[in-house]
Amino acid sequence: MTTSPPAARTDTTRPPTQPPPTQPPARPSSPLSSPPSIRPTVRQLVRAGGGPRYAAALLVDALGTGLLRPFLLLYGITVLDLGTAATGLAMTGGIVAGLACMPALGRWLDRGARSTAVAASMLVRVLGVAALLAAPTGGVALFTVAALFLGIGNQSWPAAHAALVASVAEEHLRDTVLAAARAARNAGLGTGALLATACLAGGPTALRALALASGLGFLTAAALARSVRVRDGAARRTAPAADGAAPRLGALLLANVVYVFCLNVPEVALPLVLVTVLHASPAWPAAVFVANTVLVVTLQVPVTAWAAARWSRARVLVLAGAVLAASYLAFLLATPFGPLAVALVAVPCTLGEILYAGSATALVTARTPAPRRGRALARLQLSTGFGLAVSPAVLTALTPVVLWPVLAAATLAAATLVHRTTPEAP
Repeated sequence: MTTSPPAARTDTTRPPTQPPPTQPPARPSSPLSSPPSIRPTVRQLVRAGGGPRYAAALLVDALGTGLLRPFLLLYGITVLDLGTAATGLAMTGGIVAGLACMPALGRWLDRGARSTAVAASMLVRVLGVAALLAAPTGGVALFTVAALFLGIGNQSWPAAHAALVASVAEEHLRDTVLAAARAARNAGLGTGALLATACLAGGPTALRALALASGLGFLTAAALARSVRVRDGAARRTAPAADGAAPRLGALLLANVVYVFCLNVPEVALPLVLVTVLHASPAWPAAVFVANTVLVVTLQVPVTAWAAARWSRARVLVLAGAVLAASYLAFLLATPFGPLAVALVAVPCTLGEILYAGSATALVTARTPAPRRGRALARLQLSTGFGLAVSPAVLTALTPVVLWPVLAAATLAAATLVHRTTPEAP
């Protein structure tokens, strides 16, 4: 068990010196917020987040994921000549399998696993790529196996990564390190997707080559992550009772299912509105998606640091819900004015996404004692994965006139739930 340093001795022979009358009182710091004076450099963030090798592992893994994940459906249809229904069913099974593995991952993390768990989430995707490359034409069984392994890896990585950062990063840098990792991952995903798009003209041969490159990337990233050799021995040795009762996260996780819909708005809801309702060129949703990626990459770290210096994580999450709800209503109002108006509203929606992504994981990490942190992060990823799985069906089932008010009302309700059930400090 990690013990706190001994308290500094206090001189009791004279009264403590009072601050000058003109000096403003120091603002008490909240355990759920970061000190406003911290402005870490990139080098500090890299060192605080696991070091250069771990940062390289994250970038390589993101690049490999970007090469393959957006085109997995095309691989099944065009390379393996599977039907659309069979391909989609296999991919859905992969997502479900990944979610089903989260409780076991949480228990593993609470036994101290850190870099090994991250590396395992990457290695299991290597197995998925191997099954993908070995699948013959019409080989639905091997494609299903590939989708299962890829789904397990994709769902396991966020919780394992957040647990590692919580173990190696100092408290006042943790939120910013998580934000920096998300920005870097989005950059890698976008770069990989662009490279893959440029290669699609090569047909099935090019898709097989992309799958091979993706597998090599996962293998390299796993080796780099494993070489960091981080294990949280304190979390493994500490008895759960020593850190108090586990916080109740049910309301927060329920709200997270609604919040996470914002991640599929640029990919599902806006293309639906722009192409099918406004009959705009497919270039419009592509431009919105690129702009969303660029904004996340450039603003995730400064916005997270700015918000954490002013408010608690719970308050930032509530603010994110208010911004997202307002942007959903703005989409409804902007639709009659054409695709440019809709694209402009996507900017504040992305800002809400940035606030949400910078506070949700950090809030769960801060509120949970170290011996239970792995299971809490696994439950958070379970709620995130469930929201991501059901959101495309919900977003496509509702007409835009109904969709945006429903999303706004649900997100405001989720923000209210967070405000009422989540304390400002543990």
